Order: sequence, then structure tokens, then C-alpha cells
Amino acid sequence: MSAREYPERPVVGVGAVIIQNKQVLLVQRGHAPMQGEWSLPGGALEVGETLEEGVRREVLEETGLSIQPLAVVEVFDRIARDDSGRVQYHYVLVDFLCRVTSGAAVCGSDAKDLRWTKLDELDGIAPFIRKVIRKAMAMKEKTG
Repeated sequence: MSAREYPERPVVGVGAVIIQNKQVLLVQRGHAPMQGEWSLPGGALEVGETLEEGVRREVLEETGLSIQPLAVVEVFDRIARDDSGRVQYHYVLVDFLCRVTSGAAVCGSDAKDLRWTKLDELDGIAPFIRKVIRKAMAMKEKTG
């Protein structure tokens, strides 16, 4: 059991919606929760780290990319309960629209794989992630 399972309080997580050429970068999760599923790059904030520092660190670790967070897309809870109803995971997630400043996308720590995906190829992605991606795409279209 990881230190994030059955927490005493919510864990703050950050995620990055990185869009290039009308595609979004997805990583395949290497650890629970969501192990094996495709998601946005990101992870848990460390003590003493700002939200923007955390999303930059997580993206660099998972993808090899240096990014600049541009705007907050969404803030929400992800709560998963076990079969007995106990809270097994509780994350407060802050997802950012980001742009790449340098690097090439390569699979790094905590990720099994990564891929650039078109908006119409998100069928196997969790609905809450699709919603965040669509919102970020709309934000990007407005700002250019």
C-alpha cells in the first residue's frame, strides 16, 4: 500500500494539458491509481513547491519536456473508494494549460508510455480527463 492510499487528508496533484498541432500529450500511468490508463502528465505536489513548480517538475520527469504553465484549466476532486466505502484515494487536482519551451517528448519516470493524440481519438480516456482536455483546447483557441 502506498503512502497515498487511505490518506488522512487530500493530496494536491497537478496536471498539464500540453497542446501542439491540435494534439494533446498523454501518458500511460505506471502506478496506481489509474495504473495502465492514459492520462495527462502530472502528479503530486511536494512540500514547499508551488503549483507551477510542481507541474513543471512532473512534466519534465514524465516526458522530458520543459513547459510553461499558461492558465489554470480546472480544479476538482478525484475521490476513489474501496469496496467497503472507505476513501482509498483523495486528490485535489489542478490542471494547467501549458506550452512546451524546450525538449523532445520521451517516456520518463512514473509513465509506461506517452503519445500525442488528436481530440477525436480520446474515446478510451476517462470522461473527466476528456472534459479537461476539451476545455483547454477551447481556451487555447481563444488565446491563439
